Amino acid sequence: MPEPAKRDPNAPRQLVITVKDNEGKDWGILVADSKDFSTGSVGYFVSGKIKNPENTERYQCSLSFTLIGSKPGK
Repeated sequence: MPEPAKRDPNAPRQLVITVKDNEGKDWGILVADSKDFSTGSVGYFVSGKIKNPENTERYQCSLSFTLIGSKPGK
């Protein structure tokens, strides 16, 4: 895999994401780990489940954060 075009030397190893609805009710917490993507870009990725606090229905979600400009050039 090619080296990323850049990395953020000040980026933490993980991001903690708190999911709330528009009324401020907590749906859950997700922890995104740093990741080197197959495209060569770098960033964070998390996949998990959150729960509606009103009725406990569960939702599956995934989220990625990509460092802009990190994809290797051609």
